[in-house]
Amino acid sequence: MKRRTAREKALQAIFQIDVSQTTAEAALEHVLEGKPSDSYLNKLVNGVVEHLEEIDANITSHLEKWTLERLAHVDRNILRFSVYELLYCQDDVPANVVIDEAVEIAKIYGDDQSSKFINGVLSNVKHTLQESSHE
Repeated sequence: MKRRTAREKALQAIFQIDVSQTTAEAALEHVLEGKPSDSYLNKLVNGVVEHLEEIDANITSHLEKWTLERLAHVDRNILRFSVYELLYCQDDVPANVVIDEAVEIAKIYGDDQSSKFINGVLSNVKHTLQESSHE
């Protein structure tokens, strides 16, 4: 499975977990539709579930005049798996790739403003992470 596909399926699974409070295992099974699993997809979904509090706190600290609860479900969950990648996959995936992929996925699944919003929040997260790594 290509990483773009894994990210899109991760969005679907994380969205499902967020909205219907299903388990990661059930959500993954549903989005895979009987097809073989993918290690990167599993890593994203399980990573977000495992580190949700930290990820949400990170997102919240970069929101201006918004709360996490007010974000569109699609935007919130794109941010979740993207922030997970920025925090935990930096050795494997460059930050700019994470942001570009999130913006492209937001253009497909979000509304007219989603891609700009996602780009802004993730750019701020990336900047903060770079600053903290240079301290």
